[in-house]
Parts: sequence; C-alpha cells; structure tokens
Amino acid sequence: MDDTHSLKGKVAIVTGAGGGIGCAIARAYVEAGAKVCRIDLKFPDPVKDTLDVVCDVASESATRDVVARVARELGAPGVLVNGAALIDPSATVLDLDLAQWNRILGVNLGGAFLMSKWCIPHMVAAGGGSIIHIASQMGSVGAAGRVAYCAMKGALINMARAMAADHAGQKIRVNTLSPGATETDRMLRFGSMENARAVHGSKHLLNRLARPEEIAAGALFLACDASSFMTGADLLIDGGYNAV
Repeated sequence: MDDTHSLKGKVAIVTGAGGGIGCAIARAYVEAGAKVCRIDLKFPDPVKDTLDVVCDVASESATRDVVARVARELGAPGVLVNGAALIDPSATVLDLDLAQWNRILGVNLGGAFLMSKWCIPHMVAAGGGSIIHIASQMGSVGAAGRVAYCAMKGALINMARAMAADHAGQKIRVNTLSPGATETDRMLRFGSMENARAVHGSKHLLNRLARPEEIAAGALFLACDASSFMTGADLLIDGGYNAV
C-alpha cells in the first residue's frame, strides 16, 4: 500500500460498525494501519484489533463520553465515519408517527451531528482530520415509501457541505459516501439475499448489488491522503443507479 492510501498512525471512529458496511470500513481501516474504535449497539461480526464500544449515538452524554474514551485510550481521532442508522420502516408521512420520525432523526442525523461535535475539537488540536457521513444514492433522488430514509440521507449530504465550509480553515475535510444497494443484513427485509438481488440488482446499471468491501474502499479513499483535495463532495458508489 502506498503512503497516500495509508492510515498508519491515525485513530478512526466508525459508528454503525457492528456489521455490514460499517464493519467492512472498520476492517479496511485496520488493514490500512489505523487504530479503530467501532461503535454500535451490538457486534455480530468480529474485527481483529478494534476497540468495540456500545453506544447510542442519539445520546449527547454517551457520545461525548465515548469520544473522550477513544482520545484517552487510542489517541485523538483523526477520522470519523458516521454510519449509524436505524432500519427505518417503509412508510409515507401518513404512516409514520412522530415518535418514529424523531427516533430516526435522532440516530441517522443527530448521531452524525453529535459525533462530529465531540470529534472536531480533537481534530483541530491535532491539525486536521477527515469526517465521512454515510449517505445513500437515495439522498439525491426520491422513492415511494421511503420518506424518512430519503430525508435523512439528503440532509447528511447537505450537512457535509456546510461542515466542509465551516472547517476547511482548520484542515478538516468533510464528505459524504453514498452507496447503492449493498449486500448487508438490511437487504434481508426482502426475505432473502437472493430475493434482494433479484428485486434490486436490476435497478443498477451494473445489474447487481454492491459488496460491502467495495463501499469500504471508497471510505478508505475519503479518509486518507489520496483524497486530500476533496471536501464538501458526495462520493457516489451506486453501480450506476443514479445515472439514468
């Protein structure tokens, strides 16, 4: 691995990293030399050499404490990946009640806000860093019955742009990573992975779902010096979903 793709000496926090895309990102970061803290409510998929912390990212006190713990035990975080997200119900605004909406908002968007809030001072003190919000190809298009998901992912994309403007002078880059449909447990809402492939694969120009490690490769790019001139951008890895 060349130096521009290395995370040697970096400390990275990845939320929503118990499984799926977040887990693949954590694994890629460890392989690139980073010291990694995985944050989630459970950790069904083990990753060697990570600090795993149970934390509700919608909690102000819990997120503050976990970032302080990472800084104390691993060092100042230089990379933050905000990937925690609830599996939201397929629903219209008529179907969702306010409690459901607020819980989705608190985790999917509030979690990114809180984790960024506590990590940025450490990044400033260390001379810079990279923040990556995991959005979606659905953050820039609409889909029937996905009002909460589309709203939150779209908000993350614009949130990253505003944060990039706020913190460029402190050498903190902020971008979003927008995957297409990916082979994770989230796809099991369609009954089986085979059924998910059949239903959603053809919606992508490449006629398949993404593999988690393909999305993790994008997250590694955004975290390391290979993307040093990139901020306020959305890296779309969607197999051509949004191209047509």
